[in-house]
Amino acid sequence: MSKETAWKWIEDNKDQLAKVSDEVWGFAEYGLLEEKSSKLIADTLEKHGFRVKLGIAGMPTAITAEWGSGKPIIGVMGEYDALPGISNKIVPRKEPLIPNGMGHGCGHNIHGTTAMSAAIAVRYALEKSGREGTIRFYGTPAEENFQGKIFMVAAGLFNGVDAVLSHHPGSLNVASLASSTATIHAKFNYYGKTAHAAANPEQGRSALDAVELMNVGVNYLREHIIEKARIHYVIEVGGGQPNVVPDYARSWYYVRAPEMDQLESIYKRVEKIAQGAALMTETTLKIEMDRGSYNKIPSRALSEVVTANMRMVGAPLYTTEELAFAAEIAKTFPKENKIETLKRSKLPNWERFVDVDLPTDILDAWDDGEVSPGSTDVSHVSWNVPTMEFGTACNILGAPGHSWQFVAASGSTIGHKSLIFAAKTMAGSVLNLMSNPQILAKAKEEHRKRLGTNTYIPDIERRPPLELARQSAEKLKGKA
Repeated sequence: MSKETAWKWIEDNKDQLAKVSDEVWGFAEYGLLEEKSSKLIADTLEKHGFRVKLGIAGMPTAITAEWGSGKPIIGVMGEYDALPGISNKIVPRKEPLIPNGMGHGCGHNIHGTTAMSAAIAVRYALEKSGREGTIRFYGTPAEENFQGKIFMVAAGLFNGVDAVLSHHPGSLNVASLASSTATIHAKFNYYGKTAHAAANPEQGRSALDAVELMNVGVNYLREHIIEKARIHYVIEVGGGQPNVVPDYARSWYYVRAPEMDQLESIYKRVEKIAQGAALMTETTLKIEMDRGSYNKIPSRALSEVVTANMRMVGAPLYTTEELAFAAEIAKTFPKENKIETLKRSKLPNWERFVDVDLPTDILDAWDDGEVSPGSTDVSHVSWNVPTMEFGTACNILGAPGHSWQFVAASGSTIGHKSLIFAAKTMAGSVLNLMSNPQILAKAKEEHRKRLGTNTYIPDIERRPPLELARQSAEKLKGKA
């Protein structure tokens, strides 16, 4: 199958593909509510002859779309949810488009369009070759907040798929082999008794006291957990006013560790502290726990395919204007932060990037065995099928993720170039996998070895929190 057919289609249609990305950037919709974004992507795929299903796995904005028949089945994943509070114009300074509004501060407008573009390009290459094979697009909502892929995995939508590719805009061109942290999410609900805080304090049982005592206990626990574990919390509900003993309070915790078995042991200690706080305050505790994200299972076999295709396509070249735009954004964060980020990445010869804003190097993955501190629902897919999520430069090197800087870059022509580079890379990689069964066999054997005796437990009881998403979006939408 000719990669040139796929790459030519992407090149010939790059302006239209950039337009789709820009429209999704403008929609900037909260997770599980990406109605306009998902419809635009689904409609575009349908126009190109894909068999499209929109509204699956309990999520109105989730998509599957496929073209072709038979084996192998190669999946490509795209996200399109935005983040609250970071809306920005496409300018190299903080200037909100909508004050406190949503923005694509993780480049998901590009993410979803990359997979859509690659899927369509592969479809035309398959048709021209006449060979058997199925390309399947997965539109995966709410990665940032409600982890939509968990529901899609539980619904069996990845069963029988041979491999899955995904692309995430980043700061470097690399098919990373780093894992990610596993997470458990839990809400700790305490129920006590109200009383007048001055006249009858002895009759009250403060739920807020329980939350605070739990937080103190967990903060002491931090000294006695493994170095790469993390615990974060917020107090979601803390009472009404100071002269009333609160009869209800709630905290929300994320507990992270490199692997699920490490995570389980830490989380059990957190639960014991929570129970102790209930005993000390004579309150009642109810815990709402979900397993959050698994740690990601890397794939060297797929990384090598993606890296080879990146080099065949070639990294983008940037105009004087684009480099000036990037340089202005680079002035908005301390160079020391950039240096520390590069050091922490353990990238060989990282010093050469200290004064680079938009890297054009295509890197071999150096980070097998490393653990990214963040988490992603891509991990759930990776436990079920060989999976690779690669990155291409878009965010200015050293700028934080989930930031107005990323919003500005992902809506700019820098973002367009990241999109086209990634779409060609993904399409070429899919065609390699379809035409070379030895690569797929190698990827599957590696996947089996990396999993070892570990078993994935699908969360079949959990349901997408659609009403919570609507309520949250209403609070977070910003001001027009």
